[in-house]
Amino acid sequence: MRRFLRPGHDPVRERLKRDLFQFNKTVEHGFPHQPSALGYSPFLRLMAIGTRSGAIKLYGAPGVEFMGLHEENNTVMQIHFIPDQCQLVTLLDDNSLHFWSLKQHGGASELREEHRFTLKGPPGSPPSATQVTAVLPHSSREVLYLGTESGSIFVVELPSFRVLEDRTISPEAVLQRIPEDNCSRRSCELVEALREHPKNPDQILIGYSRGLIVLWDLQNNKATHHFLGSQQLENLYWQRDGSKFISCHYDGSYTQWPVSSDNRQPEPLENTVPYGPFPCKAISKIYWQTTKNGLPYIIFQGGMPRASYGDRHSISVIHGSQQTAFDFTSRVIDFFIIFSSDPAAEFDDPSALVVLAEEELVVIDLKSAGWPAVHPPYLASLHCSAITCSHHVSNIPLKLWERIINAGSKQNIHYSSMPWPIDGGTNIAPDPPQRDLLLTGHEDGTVRFWDASGVCLHLLYKLSTVRVFLTDADPNDNMNTLGEDEWPPLRKVGTFDPYSDDPRLGIQKIFLCKYSGYLAVAGTAGQVLVMELNDEDAEHMVDHAEADLLQDQEGYRWKGHEKLKTRDGPVRFEAGFQPFVLVQCQPPAVVTSLALHSEWKLVAFGTSHGFGLFDHQQKRLVFVKCTLHPSDQLALEGPLSRVKSLKKSLRQSFRRIRRSRVSSRKRRGGGGNASEVQEANAKFDQDALQEMELAPVQRKIEARSAEDSFTGFVRTLYFADTFLRDSSRHCPSLWAGTNGGTVYAFCLRVPPAERRMDEPVRAEQAKEIQLMHRAPVVGILVLDGRSTPLPEPLEVAHDLSKSPDMQGSHQLLVVSEEQFKVFTLPKVSSKLKLKLTALEGCRVRKVTVANFGSCKTDDYSENDLAVLTNLGDIQIISLPFLKLQIRYPCIRKEDVSGIASCVFTKYGQGFYLISPSEFERFSLSTKWLVEPRCIVDMPEVTSNNHVHKKSGTENAARKS
Repeated sequence: MRRFLRPGHDPVRERLKRDLFQFNKTVEHGFPHQPSALGYSPFLRLMAIGTRSGAIKLYGAPGVEFMGLHEENNTVMQIHFIPDQCQLVTLLDDNSLHFWSLKQHGGASELREEHRFTLKGPPGSPPSATQVTAVLPHSSREVLYLGTESGSIFVVELPSFRVLEDRTISPEAVLQRIPEDNCSRRSCELVEALREHPKNPDQILIGYSRGLIVLWDLQNNKATHHFLGSQQLENLYWQRDGSKFISCHYDGSYTQWPVSSDNRQPEPLENTVPYGPFPCKAISKIYWQTTKNGLPYIIFQGGMPRASYGDRHSISVIHGSQQTAFDFTSRVIDFFIIFSSDPAAEFDDPSALVVLAEEELVVIDLKSAGWPAVHPPYLASLHCSAITCSHHVSNIPLKLWERIINAGSKQNIHYSSMPWPIDGGTNIAPDPPQRDLLLTGHEDGTVRFWDASGVCLHLLYKLSTVRVFLTDADPNDNMNTLGEDEWPPLRKVGTFDPYSDDPRLGIQKIFLCKYSGYLAVAGTAGQVLVMELNDEDAEHMVDHAEADLLQDQEGYRWKGHEKLKTRDGPVRFEAGFQPFVLVQCQPPAVVTSLALHSEWKLVAFGTSHGFGLFDHQQKRLVFVKCTLHPSDQLALEGPLSRVKSLKKSLRQSFRRIRRSRVSSRKRRGGGGNASEVQEANAKFDQDALQEMELAPVQRKIEARSAEDSFTGFVRTLYFADTFLRDSSRHCPSLWAGTNGGTVYAFCLRVPPAERRMDEPVRAEQAKEIQLMHRAPVVGILVLDGRSTPLPEPLEVAHDLSKSPDMQGSHQLLVVSEEQFKVFTLPKVSSKLKLKLTALEGCRVRKVTVANFGSCKTDDYSENDLAVLTNLGDIQIISLPFLKLQIRYPCIRKEDVSGIASCVFTKYGQGFYLISPSEFERFSLSTKWLVEPRCIVDMPEVTSNNHVHKKSGTENAARKS
């Protein structure tokens, strides 16, 4: 009974655990979910993005990142940087204003919220009286001008947010200066835009929604000019010299207005409807940028013909005879232009257009011919097609890394070569200690290779499997082709494309061997592709093989989707990973597990019907094994089936409910005998146990019925060179674990290299283990004579690992959803186990072996199990003694998709999706930590308004 007692406290081990394990959420990779606001500081060269959940993120040069979160979790509506300061103001949808600053704290720079403020009107006034619609940070850096729905403009002091009531610009004060026959009280309702005069800080331009525009003298508190537009106003923009400004309107037009030195009533210079004469959508924002050659850049959002193109999300750029309407696949949130910020410069000379769309960030190079897009170093649109799986590979050899980058560079020839224009701050983080790859599989049949070595998740290369198959879409279609006379001149930009030609193309499993360059990917319709890396384009045949997992068993009929049709004849492939063999599972069900052994040239695959082994060197099927139970009819219906039996589903649901009620009644009755707990090792007295202090993880395990659906579902596959038949000879083996708690072991005979192509690979089933509690098997691992996990294929050959100990006895670790169990090999007798609690609903979802190094010394490291449960907890369990070391809460248990998407790395880090477009990166190790470290130069402004820069500060602050 000692196994149930809590182990004694070991101070030495406790100190060592502190040196090995530490949980941190370090950085968020990808594109912010549901962005709602955009801001830019030309002085700091930093960009800010706000989201609907109240997050605010700042980005500069690659590696320069800051993040803040409003406590209210309200939508961020507007972001405005204070001129020439490391400060910004945010406006939320609850009408609150928040003042943020980048400040030094303990040698680190961090984004802090300094003050918050809500504008309040006089007692009894309606909410519209103080509902903020426009914000103008004045160049004096001392005040904010707040335009409201009621037409009043309030002035608040910075950073205290104290309202300066004597400086309020009321609609009545404005109307006093304007002839009565030109406007009425309603003309001054809802302030749409506030713009400071570029040459005279004592004048601001006020734009009201109904079309009235007023130039207001702040010193004398009066209107010097007024301009009457005939259409509803959307926005305003000053030309650089202050002699003219542009207004854009709801009817899709924009107007130039001169600002004369006298008080004459100005007339518009020009009124233009770019895509007229038919009714057009509103132009919501406009820039007029001057250039040395005299031809301005006119850049605006919207304005498309309402009837034919009203559903398009576009931004148009006009420069002389050149005109392009950039067409985005998601709604445009906002945009800005990067141009010369030197006050002494005579012209704007725009260099880049930066567009924040709802699902991606797009940057257009305005200096290069054709206005190409710029490849972003961060804010990647991970979900350009929905992510279906992910796979992490640590410590990529330099040769393979360079070949992948070379393949990716050939795909990026249509991108601009200009440096990334948002380059504020300096990244001072040390170079990553190794090269890491994160591979994501997508719904459209693509696999994307991401550089996951540092803070910035950067796309290196994109692989498409579509060319192997016949689909409705022609891969040679070019979405950007335009006829010469097409109008409007639309051009697709961005990578976000949520639509898949065929859901069967979706990638479900990925396995990359970093030493050989072999890659295996498996999909939704039972397709398994084996690929190798080629540095040049090539055209060749893809060999086909079929694996009948049902083995002609009678009484089974597949009701799901059909397999994908393949192309006949040679197929042209780009440089990079090129498929050379396709294994098609029959029935064409989703591939649920995949393993690749590049030294033996074997690939194993499993579905809900069984598993198989394929020799990709001889291109020959070695064997298949059907794992279907007679009750597994649901496994034959497939994920895309529309003919599922409602009657059967209801029957199974009621059966599960009834079983759970019966088992709970038995537990309440206090029964603790062996029939209820099938994994208990002995009977013991219940009353005596209640007096003992039980170890917290030792609980009952609920046995599952063999009639539960999907018992044949293959969850894991594992190759190992170990002792399977007797203790004197080791041999290659394949292990498979199923949803019904069954483990199959096959002995493999792989011919030596000199006879590899002449003799076939042979396989014979050697073992079959049935776990008594029948919980799904989620992991299989063999430990060598030193109790160390076996090395990866070819790892020893590349001198990156010690040879496994083949003298001592090997051990088999089987991880099910409910327990960890160690067996001796080759006898497969139970040696040790650790149970998880079934009473609390705890289940293992992900498990991997991770190497943890000490932060105090380079001489010590150990291998442990990193385990993620369905409750979102991460547990670290020691090997080989299965002792729980530490537990961390990581993911909310309600976040089922986040738990399902989690992937661990070999060195104690991990990634999981916090939204469809963002990975949260976390670390369990004290030694391996990837987080932002950066310097942002702090401004120092002298009395003559000349700006200097003083020493920067470091950002090493972690996001809590």
